[in-house]
Amino acid sequence: MKKTVAEIAAFVGGEVQGNPGLELQSLANLKNAGPADLAFADEKFYAEVPASRAGCILLERNPFPDRTVIVVRAPKLAMARAATLFVEPDTSGPAIHPTAVIEPGAVIGRGTRVGAGCYIGRGVRIGNDTQLYPRVVVYAGAEIGNRVTVHAGAVIGADGFGFVWDGERYVKFPQLGGVIIEDDVEIGANTCIDRGSLGATIIRRGAKLDNLVQIGHNVEVGEHAVIAAQTGVAGSSIIGARSLIGGQVGIADHVTVDAGSILGAQAGVPSGKHIRGGGLLWGTPARPIKELLAQQAALARLPRFLKELRKKTPSSSENEKGS
Repeated sequence: MKKTVAEIAAFVGGEVQGNPGLELQSLANLKNAGPADLAFADEKFYAEVPASRAGCILLERNPFPDRTVIVVRAPKLAMARAATLFVEPDTSGPAIHPTAVIEPGAVIGRGTRVGAGCYIGRGVRIGNDTQLYPRVVVYAGAEIGNRVTVHAGAVIGADGFGFVWDGERYVKFPQLGGVIIEDDVEIGANTCIDRGSLGATIIRRGAKLDNLVQIGHNVEVGEHAVIAAQTGVAGSSIIGARSLIGGQVGIADHVTVDAGSILGAQAGVPSGKHIRGGGLLWGTPARPIKELLAQQAALARLPRFLKELRKKTPSSSENEKGS
């Protein structure tokens, strides 16, 4: 698929400086781009622009008068939008692969594609223009909206991890609720989203879950929240809208994370805690980044402080001599 620089600029809302008629046919990064590729650069990478062979570069400003560029407000965002001009959806083969298993009562919307080896349980409802990659498992009764992408190996609607001790053994608590995946959600490979126990587990509109994420029963993930790989969210927790959750974060049960919060990689949030007011938090237990850095700085000074203290404090043998 070839597009001129002028066509791309019109699509992303940018201004051409250079050759508007130049034809491009792919996307690449600055280092690997060739004369027929579109690349982008944030300001911190401007030093790499002169050496790039890219035919056209998306930039926030243009200090390179000898290059063909498209000036845009947000180059990375413009690159993401431009990608849709070059990447065609895979429409080869049947919409529902012959090896997929579709149980009675399941409803699959217009334009939705179900890959090889998928299992769609009884009563599942899937909206329009959704993509299920190979080996996705959707348990009975789950609901998936429109334009949802579910990558290979994901499991939606398995029983939540709920048990009650009766004095001798664990008794399984009923896992009778559902899973609701709203529109425009993306779910990474081998991610698991458990059904609710008595209510529903809900992934709100526009949320993005990376690979290997575990979402426990009755969890609610807010609109446009982003959760990175190997994060686990335990039962009945709420992740607020537009929150950013880093890799390997552990969120215990009945936690509330307010909208717009950022939890850095490997942060830990104890049971029942309420992360209030957004902001950046890190560490275990998670706390505001300024507080954490102050504590870490104090900890780093501790050996020197102890060494100085020992110099000022008489030893036990000296005390004995004095007595």
